[in-house]
Amino acid sequence: MADIELPNVEELHEMKEQSFSRRVALLTAFFAVLLAITSLGGSNAGKDMMLAQQQASNQWAYYQAKAIREHLYKSQGAILEAQMVDRGDTMDPAAKAHYAGLSERFKGESERYSVEKKEIETEAKALEAERDLNQRKDPYFDYAEALLQISIVLASIAILAGSRPVFYCAVVMAAGGAFLSLNGFLLLFSLPYLG
Repeated sequence: MADIELPNVEELHEMKEQSFSRRVALLTAFFAVLLAITSLGGSNAGKDMMLAQQQASNQWAYYQAKAIREHLYKSQGAILEAQMVDRGDTMDPAAKAHYAGLSERFKGESERYSVEKKEIETEAKALEAERDLNQRKDPYFDYAEALLQISIVLASIAILAGSRPVFYCAVVMAAGGAFLSLNGFLLLFSLPYLG
């Protein structure tokens, strides 16, 4: 009969530990991928927030310029009308017609600037809404990044110490980070103190 070699108990224990370490290492790599995606989402939300703020500020400056032009045309029209009333019948009919034409032109320009101003206001408010949306997303990404980084550290400690409880803590932290990251992208709900 052939000799059957039984495995050494220490070797079995070592293989079991290596298997645990490999699984934790693979899961740690997955945590790192989640962290990279979360970091990218947070970075994009921050950039989009700042860009929308800049664009909204530019639109409001443009709005203000249009409002100033509108006011200038209204003022000039009012001055011309006051001069026509002041001079009354003593005004040359050709000059009076010229003043009336200018007054109508100024009124038309004032109305045009008023309409343009409303379009700019709508665009500026849309940009502010985009800014606000990205501002609400940003904290979720920040906290998700922190939780995922902590989970990676805890998983590394679990490998070194061979500790399953530490590994379970890492999994819980990573799940929380993934949950917050997903909410950062989709804004499915609002958590108190975060947005």
